[in-house]
Amino acid sequence: MKRSDLIVVICVVVCLLPFFLSNEVYNWYINFNSTHPMIMSFLKFALLSTFGECIGLRITSGVYNKKGFGILPRALVWGILGMGISMAMTIFSSGVPVFLEKMGLQNATSIIKGDLSWTKAFIALCISVAMNTIFAPVFMTLHKVTDTHIMNTGGTLKGLFSPIPMGNILTTIDWKRQWSFVFKKTIPLFWYPAHTITFLLPENFQVLFAAILGVALGILLSIAALAGKQKK
Repeated sequence: MKRSDLIVVICVVVCLLPFFLSNEVYNWYINFNSTHPMIMSFLKFALLSTFGECIGLRITSGVYNKKGFGILPRALVWGILGMGISMAMTIFSSGVPVFLEKMGLQNATSIIKGDLSWTKAFIALCISVAMNTIFAPVFMTLHKVTDTHIMNTGGTLKGLFSPIPMGNILTTIDWKRQWSFVFKKTIPLFWYPAHTITFLLPENFQVLFAAILGVALGILLSIAALAGKQKK
């Protein structure tokens, strides 16, 4: 373990420890998340998903940051994308049960909010499959575009706010890898079951679990992006 790894572990423990040791801190977090969900989504993904990308960089390059990586631009983009993820979770968790009721599954909207059961698990799976099939590919492609733009502009905030050459970036994406790894493997093998668990949990715990998934998301997409770049 490098010295930098030890420092990162200590920082993570120091940041998380108050939530386990103090009920006041934990209750403040829960209340703030309930009253300001979009702000919390921005902060959660800005911090945790960027941290996940830093871990991905550490895995592939041996460092948590390097010139041109752009931690601050990535954090800003992740915060905005996190708000989109929160919106998608709200839309699909509300809309899919209604759709299932129209398909003949009675009381789906109340079952998903009730006690754990096989029917609730089925509804949670349907929500996860719908969200990750319809929303996730678009989201992941958008993240790939912004990630490429950040790297192409030197990882600076000024570069982030420069016009994004969307068409040019889309033509440079390794679509074979995007399909074979990001879409074909991570979505059905990881995100379907992971978000099924998310929608089975009580609302307060969904927030905590989504935070953990935010780190995993950053790691997976970062490794995919960096591995594809190294193959070129």
